[in-house]
Amino acid sequence: MARELISQNATKSVYRDGNKAIKVFCKGFPKAEVLNEALISARVEAVGGINIPSILEVSVDEDGCWAITKDFIDGKTLQELMDENPDKVDEYLNQMVDLQLMIHSKTCPLLNKLKDKMARQISEIEELNPVNRYDLMTRLDSTPKHVKLCHGDFQPSNIIVKDDGTMYVLDWVHATQGNASADVARTYLLLCLDDENKAEKYMDLFCQKTGTDKRYVQQWLPLVAAAQLTKKRPEEQELLHRWLDVCDYQ
Repeated sequence: MARELISQNATKSVYRDGNKAIKVFCKGFPKAEVLNEALISARVEAVGGINIPSILEVSVDEDGCWAITKDFIDGKTLQELMDENPDKVDEYLNQMVDLQLMIHSKTCPLLNKLKDKMARQISEIEELNPVNRYDLMTRLDSTPKHVKLCHGDFQPSNIIVKDDGTMYVLDWVHATQGNASADVARTYLLLCLDDENKAEKYMDLFCQKTGTDKRYVQQWLPLVAAAQLTKKRPEEQELLHRWLDVCDYQ
């Protein structure tokens, strides 16, 4: 089978080569980031109990571009299934929350701390005034310290569903150990950027299944919004700044 391009963006191209998926980074992409991505994925894989594509190889091609080779998982993303079967969105959201709760039941002590990562991100945002930055850092510092495995980018497009219904979770580069509600707030944000109604259903499902007060999750929204600002995506600015201005949820 000839190598087939699956997806592409400004920093990487992903190919299928038989039963392998090869992520090729653009020339000059930082070596440390490539090796860190592979290391995080390998550490999560070692946790066990989570369906995740296995890392097979880290290499450099003839053009000097770094690449990560993993198992190719044949199936459709949960996002594709939601788009194809809008009448089953509630069922898919229910499965998605159960999958995330299973991930949160794991620990991975060698991963970076979520709070440390968010503190770095907030400190890097140039557009924040000193008062907002202080308020966010104080809020972050006051949150409980947990060590649950957090994916960091958990959304339907990062979940592959095989024909037999088995779900695999992709793209663990943002994984950390920390508070599950912060991870949920991050997923809520990502869903809101596409469909606020779907995001609300997701949040309600998580809170119902875990007995969590919705306000406990919502207190993380300004923090995850600030962290997301570091990605500098113009289409997200309005929503993120709206959340940054919220002090407390009632």
